[in-house]
Amino acid sequence: MKKKKKDTKWMKFRHRVVRNIAYCILRPYVHFKYGIKIEKFKGQEKRPYLVLLNHQTPFDQFFVGMTLKGPVYYMATEDIFSMGWLSSVIKYLVAPIPIKKQTTDIRAILNCIKVAREGGTIAIAPEGNRTYSGRTEYMNPSIVSLARKLSMPILLYRIEGGYGAEPRWSDVVRRGKMRIYCAREIKPEEYAEMTDSELFEAISSTLYVDEACVDIKFRHKKRAEYLERAVYYCPFCGLSEFESHGDRIKCKKCSREIEYLETKELCGVGFDFPYRFVADWYDAQKAFMNSLDVTVYTANPIYRDRARISEVIPCEKKIPICEDAEVSLYGDRITVRGDGAELDFPLGETSAVTVLGKNKANIYHGGRIYQLKGSPRFNALKYVHIYHRYKNIIKGDENEQFLGL
Repeated sequence: MKKKKKDTKWMKFRHRVVRNIAYCILRPYVHFKYGIKIEKFKGQEKRPYLVLLNHQTPFDQFFVGMTLKGPVYYMATEDIFSMGWLSSVIKYLVAPIPIKKQTTDIRAILNCIKVAREGGTIAIAPEGNRTYSGRTEYMNPSIVSLARKLSMPILLYRIEGGYGAEPRWSDVVRRGKMRIYCAREIKPEEYAEMTDSELFEAISSTLYVDEACVDIKFRHKKRAEYLERAVYYCPFCGLSEFESHGDRIKCKKCSREIEYLETKELCGVGFDFPYRFVADWYDAQKAFMNSLDVTVYTANPIYRDRARISEVIPCEKKIPICEDAEVSLYGDRITVRGDGAELDFPLGETSAVTVLGKNKANIYHGGRIYQLKGSPRFNALKYVHIYHRYKNIIKGDENEQFLGL
């Protein structure tokens, strides 16, 4: 008879060793780079926790790890698991928990339960996205169900100042100040007496951070550079395209320039710009999109881009299809044309369109995942917004405001 294969444990001794080495190296580095105040969680017991945090910078997981003793297992999107040998190194060193974006990933839930049973602390950003605007993004209420399944104490971590220091759309870190701390602990016996809506309200309200305010100055010469990754709407022109350099961004249609100040405020150059912060501009952009009938844009594309397209094999690799394809975004479809590429993605037959990192777009179609990666100025966000606006319209939910983030 064949012997039953032994179940492989998720937690490894090396994860603790890697955590301790990383702490010694990264603590002075992030303090210098981000000016962050890391407040350790002083009430830590010898038990695993579920850490929930708002998501502002690409270093958030490291910040959390520095506040707790022992390794922390982070839930991460499939993109970091599809980079070949580099993904293998990441999995070996820290074993993050993979999750497929914009899907109900049963495997991810089972992996979380496995880690919890082995005594591992798990960290999740319920937003699933870094904020583009400085305000905490939409959180899926399903985080409550997962928390109840895991039955661990919940630590709610607030990261403040991260948007000012390194906005999602930027490639540079500005000189300023940040802070990370545990704002609240909710023990299992406490949330056992709470309804799902009460627990979700406690989570979402504690994690909500709004950086559309003047508090700390964040200094850098390239404060506005690549803001066009986040905005595609001009209050004077409607749908538009932008280009940024240094501390200014310019609309290509009307040539108006907007300066991004050290206070995070926006200022029109020679005219009155109607939005004080990127968050105000971002909200106006969403409102404009939610008033737009994208279904009429079928004859000519709304936008044309150049991008590299690859097929993503989840948790394995990316297979290049075309290095420089023309991507056309219509109100009802996305088309890709290039050497070796002739792909059509009707939005009605597409299960999801997501944005990853700063400016990559994933298209989930026909059981496959395709990734668009354009130039540094490529705006992937508009693909997500137009996709969700189209879906809302054809479902008869024209008043639905959610646009995917």
